[in-house]
Amino acid sequence: MTAASIEANTGAFDDSLQPATGWQSPSKEVLEVLHAPQLPYVWTAPGGAYLLLADPVLYPPLAELAAPMHKLAGIRLNPALNDYHGRHGGTSPRLVRVEDGATTPLDLPGEVEILEVKWTADGQRFALSVRHSDHIGLWVGSVAGDVVELEGLALNPLLGSAVSWLPDQHRLLIRRIPARGPVPAPPAIPVGPEIVEGSGASSRSTYEARNLLETAHDDALFAYYATSELAIVDPATGQVNVIGAPAPYTVAKYSPSGEYLLVKRLVGPWSHEVAWWRFASEIEVWTEKGDRVATIASLPVADQVPAHGVPVGPRSVAWRPTAPHTLFWVEALDGGDPVAEVPHRDRLMRLEAPFTAEPEVAFKAEHRIQPQQNGWTAEGGTLMLTQRERIRRWRYVWLLDVDNGTARLWFDLNEGDRYGNPGSPLFRTLPNGRKVLRQRGDAVYFSGSGATDEGDRPFLDLRHLVTGETERLFRSDSNRYEYVVAVAGGDRIVLRSESAVEVPNYYLASFGEAIEAAAGEATRALTRQPITQFEDPTPQLRAIEKRIVRYERNDGVPLSFHLYLPPGYKEGTPLPTVLYAYPMEYSGAEIAGQVRGSAQRFMRLYGASHLYFLLQGYAVLDQTAMPILGDPETAYDTFVPQLVADAEAAIAKAIEMGVADPERVGVIGHSHGGLMVANLLAHTDLFRAGIARSGSYNKTNQPFGFQAERRSLFEAREAYVQLSPTFFADQVNEPVLIIHGDDDSNPGTPPFQSQVFYEAVRGAGGTTRLVLLPFEDHGYRAKESIEHVLWEQLRWFDKYVRGHS
Repeated sequence: MTAASIEANTGAFDDSLQPATGWQSPSKEVLEVLHAPQLPYVWTAPGGAYLLLADPVLYPPLAELAAPMHKLAGIRLNPALNDYHGRHGGTSPRLVRVEDGATTPLDLPGEVEILEVKWTADGQRFALSVRHSDHIGLWVGSVAGDVVELEGLALNPLLGSAVSWLPDQHRLLIRRIPARGPVPAPPAIPVGPEIVEGSGASSRSTYEARNLLETAHDDALFAYYATSELAIVDPATGQVNVIGAPAPYTVAKYSPSGEYLLVKRLVGPWSHEVAWWRFASEIEVWTEKGDRVATIASLPVADQVPAHGVPVGPRSVAWRPTAPHTLFWVEALDGGDPVAEVPHRDRLMRLEAPFTAEPEVAFKAEHRIQPQQNGWTAEGGTLMLTQRERIRRWRYVWLLDVDNGTARLWFDLNEGDRYGNPGSPLFRTLPNGRKVLRQRGDAVYFSGSGATDEGDRPFLDLRHLVTGETERLFRSDSNRYEYVVAVAGGDRIVLRSESAVEVPNYYLASFGEAIEAAAGEATRALTRQPITQFEDPTPQLRAIEKRIVRYERNDGVPLSFHLYLPPGYKEGTPLPTVLYAYPMEYSGAEIAGQVRGSAQRFMRLYGASHLYFLLQGYAVLDQTAMPILGDPETAYDTFVPQLVADAEAAIAKAIEMGVADPERVGVIGHSHGGLMVANLLAHTDLFRAGIARSGSYNKTNQPFGFQAERRSLFEAREAYVQLSPTFFADQVNEPVLIIHGDDDSNPGTPPFQSQVFYEAVRGAGGTTRLVLLPFEDHGYRAKESIEHVLWEQLRWFDKYVRGHS
């Protein structure tokens, strides 16, 4: 199989001997960086005493992506493994003791990959989900280095984690593949035509319709592969006890007491309109042995959820970690409709064993509750609960005392404000395996990116529950990039530390005496000792210079980009320049202008990165700010003119610095960035060429919203047309390379978006090339694809940007 490439109107491009199709590779210099060893995955034990490392598996061969795959209810399935298609983990697993860096290899076969690690609460043992050639297996081990496979078990991870420790921390609850017979065979001929129907239905978000079921055979395949069997496994004896009947389980979680099991299972018939997470379901409580005690909810298929809304009925049902067996969940009070005018949008519900009483309302929230951002304290009944106000993009963090019925606002923030972001709470593991907020006295640990005008400086704070006051324990120095990986007990933390020229490594750091500190700086001395000694796999990249550059748009909006300069750059020399960006929406200029990232990050290159242009002598403007400002309801009315102003400001700054040659600037973007590229080529003459990857170029094909656009096509027809470059393809008078995975599952960016845009530019007399990558999704993964895309990109700009005169 080859990459399909079509080129039109390329003039005198002296590449006539290159085939129209066929895999290509970039230079040896680029390949050496692309395939250099990568830093390992790291799983940290509770308490921070051990790290488990494994080397990532990147760039599988295209033959793997071309292997049989099913698209079932939002899942891309590898039938050979009963796992997600294209999923990989890490090899060569080893344990590292934080105290002294001692490393112990784990004796697993060389060809297997670690997919998931589940530690016991004491951080002394672990369960591994392991990718074998024909199944996902279960291995268990300890920090002593012993590890063994529990043979005869094939895990089913499709609808959620397949392995968890019971509250006793000795046994495991698993979801395994049951005895199920042969795979359902497809019919010799279709059982009938494909039929869909709508009658009085409301609009739904475009982004929910991916890889849906289409036929009766799809239905049978989904039931076959999604069904799992719950079982209790004792690693010490190998005994396996089955619980309940096989079913498509999405939740299976024991209560902290171990007396009850919360179960959520999908029920048919399967919908062809939504993905599995919106299928009809039963939420039940069972005894520890699998007998049903109560039904918490029978939820219908959620196929009428308003755009940007939520389903009605209980959602995010979970055990309270600090009570023996009490359930909490969230319910919408607005019908799930985010634009409904109601005094309260959500409510928090509570139900205690024996689950026969009516659920109690624990709290009513003015805005939508964000369960994934909540946390409990270990003592008392305090719950940190987060609400989100959609219109203002604002978050409110409340402290509820669910035992005493009190509630108060703790703090609030603009969710786009990086400079003022207080970070996220840290958690610790209770002896029963449940997580609670990590505290010191009445204060909760928070860590965050610590964004500033000069770049990110991660921090660790203590935020007091009563007063809300904060104490800054740690902040990364301005000449490094360091962040907290774990609190290792007492006054010790595990840090990951790097700089622009020093490879990331892990350190055990200890807090010392209180020190004098300026506002926002660390108030404790810190000593550190190394845990790991990773080496630089790509020393040739250290000669690349990186700076954060700040400037303003013509209307005064502050902007920034990360400037990368190639090895051997001589100050003041104008270079061919690549601008890479991704447009973002903001409600105000102050937030839009905030700097993102850090110049102190250790540079590594992955996949089809635009940063490879640096190895060919280009300058690169990366993370170029492309803010779209305005009311969230109408910001896209001015999408194009704001893009133009953003790009003009960036290029003007790079020219002013003497870095960019104004006659040799190219623009590249992926997904929403691809839309940006096409619009900039259609509406400006700033660039000599562009590369648009996996984009959407006709928004009228997404009639019910896209990105942050909340209006439908019928409410904002003119805006949909104006930001769709397919309608302005006759104005694209610069060469544009269009790249797309030909099996893109993102509903907003099906491959036909690129095909039609290519035809529009070609038919209007433009210079363009279309590359469709077989078997690739929205992002590109296969070794052959990555190498070919790099070759295409470098070749295109070498011809049309570097070679321009």
